[in-house]
Amino acid sequence: MSLTVRQFCETEAAQWDGFCRDSLQGTFLHTRRFISYHRDRFEDLSVIILEDDEWRGIIPAARVGQSETVVSHPGLTYGGILHTGRLFGSRMIEAFEVVTSHYASLGLQRLRYKAVPIIYHRVAAQDDLYALARLGARRFRCDLSSTIDLACRRQVTARRRRACRKAVGAGLVLVRGRERLSEFWPLLEANLQLRHQARPVHKIEEIENLADRFPAEISFLGALADERLIAGIVQFLTPTTAHAQYIAASEEGFRLAALDLVFEEAITSAQRDGRRWFDFGISNEQDGLILNDGLYTFKTEFGGGGTICESYELDLKK
Repeated sequence: MSLTVRQFCETEAAQWDGFCRDSLQGTFLHTRRFISYHRDRFEDLSVIILEDDEWRGIIPAARVGQSETVVSHPGLTYGGILHTGRLFGSRMIEAFEVVTSHYASLGLQRLRYKAVPIIYHRVAAQDDLYALARLGARRFRCDLSSTIDLACRRQVTARRRRACRKAVGAGLVLVRGRERLSEFWPLLEANLQLRHQARPVHKIEEIENLADRFPAEISFLGALADERLIAGIVQFLTPTTAHAQYIAASEEGFRLAALDLVFEEAITSAQRDGRRWFDFGISNEQDGLILNDGLYTFKTEFGGGGTICESYELDLKK
């Protein structure tokens, strides 16, 4: 049977989220429960790929304003085609052909595709990248993340081991819980502004909203000195990966190596919970063109290696 495609309808949200749960590479970021928190920012163009009215794949997608580009997805770190194993090889090429034809019929000129990094796949499922290559897509962005393989962690450097001992010797106390987010956010905002002239992607109200929606997937881990929060990380947890979404420390926190203690606990917890990867996130700046070597080195010293996050652009043909 040939594949067809149609626009997603909000009444199908529960079915969409169930498909995400069963897919080979879906995470909670792909669910309508997550996407809907910022639905007003984009024109939703998510689609369902069908075979004889049976769902075979989904793509979370949208465009910003009146742009002629559809993105999978502008509000997500990664997007891509999600499937349960029925779209492989030439079937994936066919899936892209019907999807691009659909978007071209809407008057759109190009598809920007944020591939799901391999560390989020339950099993290897990169047929989409092969299909993109066959159809002439170009890679327009490539970011580098530091990731620990929890089944085969590389040796932690002596510098990181010393720093962790320093944090323990300072008597720092670890704390968990979303109720600490309101304390952490001013620290995060100040940190990003000082070191990167940037702001968090999420406002405090948004991250608290998301933490309420996903209590099992969004967690906070921090370090206290005399009851004062001096460092912490917000983690996005998926079946395969614990990802450090936000990282920050005060000047005191850096001086006492508080992040070393926080990361060691987070890595240990991820391994204990049966996850395969601990991901520190990308170390790129200026839309991926510049690598912050100091930041990347700091992350890899915990025993990590490089993982790439790729984005592709494909012209749409009518």
